[in-house]
Amino acid sequence: MALTAIVCDASPARKALIREWCGLAGGRNLVTLLEVKDLHVSFPTADGLVQAVRGVSFDVEPGRTLGIVGESGSGKTVLTQTLLGLTPGAEVEGSAVFEGSDLLRLDEDELRHVRGEQISVIFQDPLTSLHPLYRIGWQISEMIRAHEKSVSKKEAADRSIELLRRVGIPKPETRVNDYPHQFSGGMRQRAMIAMALALHPKLIIADEPTTALDATVQAQILDLLLRLQQDSGTALIMITHDLGVVADIADDVMVMYAGRAAEKAPKRDVFYAPHHPYTKGLLESIPSSKAAGGRLKPIPGQPPSLINLPSGCKFHPRCGYVFDHCLSEEPVLHPVAERGAHTSACWLPANAAGLSAEAEELREQVVQAERGAEAAGVAAAALAELGVSGGEATAGETPADNEGSVA
Repeated sequence: MALTAIVCDASPARKALIREWCGLAGGRNLVTLLEVKDLHVSFPTADGLVQAVRGVSFDVEPGRTLGIVGESGSGKTVLTQTLLGLTPGAEVEGSAVFEGSDLLRLDEDELRHVRGEQISVIFQDPLTSLHPLYRIGWQISEMIRAHEKSVSKKEAADRSIELLRRVGIPKPETRVNDYPHQFSGGMRQRAMIAMALALHPKLIIADEPTTALDATVQAQILDLLLRLQQDSGTALIMITHDLGVVADIADDVMVMYAGRAAEKAPKRDVFYAPHHPYTKGLLESIPSSKAAGGRLKPIPGQPPSLINLPSGCKFHPRCGYVFDHCLSEEPVLHPVAERGAHTSACWLPANAAGLSAEAEELREQVVQAERGAEAAGVAAAALAELGVSGGEATAGETPADNEGSVA
């Protein structure tokens, strides 16, 4: 029996033991379900080449959840849609090996057998994903019968009703015959989740799946996805802006910025020992978070144009810890923790991770020693964009910290 199948059928405790064994077997994870290496995705346009994804690598194991977070325009959706051939016209390089097959090398017919049956996608906008002229139940049944030829129309219809019930649609026996326009935004999203779960896929890519749902239903959907993983070993890639969702469901987190991974780490390290200033900035913008310390600290500026990227570290125009090295050379991911599971693409020293006063003091010492006049000007410009007035800002300071700041 294949090792992947053994893990999928194992209990949670046994899965943990198998993963621990595989981590010691020559350093290579033998149960990796999806392995993406050095993925580049670009779009030629009249204005120039849009570098949407720039050299991203990650792994996903059965039964685990990878959370991908970042601002709009960071490349999260393009990254995952490229895996299933949903970015026509793109220039794609790299590899994405799923159960031994490189998804980027499959033809359209081969990809059709992967989509839905082995890898499902919950799209961000259900209104554009559901066909307006077909009933909800028919669309779910049609997908089931497209992949399972032996299933009758009645069996597919019964499964559609049960799926709608599982995701919290009231009176599914009746609502299964409704059209998409008769569903609310949240109900349409739940119908999309039902469709994604229909064929028990090995990997689900969820692109902001709970955006249109209220807090109660959001918790129900997250609980449903977690139960699915526990029952069948399904892997999940969760794309979200909500770090609260990541805290609830993710095992590992990849923070993306300007088409690249800024930081990758187990969930706990991201929330309690962030290294990259962008990760720290995202945490500081969460109300009542430990990182914010009681006051929200916005990240100055806007994400860069993916056609005209800045030199050096792409985050340096917005970074409160920018120094001279950041302006000239872009950092690559390097280990922050001893075991190498936590990596960060930042020139700050590896031990400058965390939210403690000691870590902040170390960051300030590095900036004071390495920041020249040009980098100081970049930091001042970023703060000026947010309306800071009065004295010179110190390393890492935002308008919320400056007594001369204005709203």
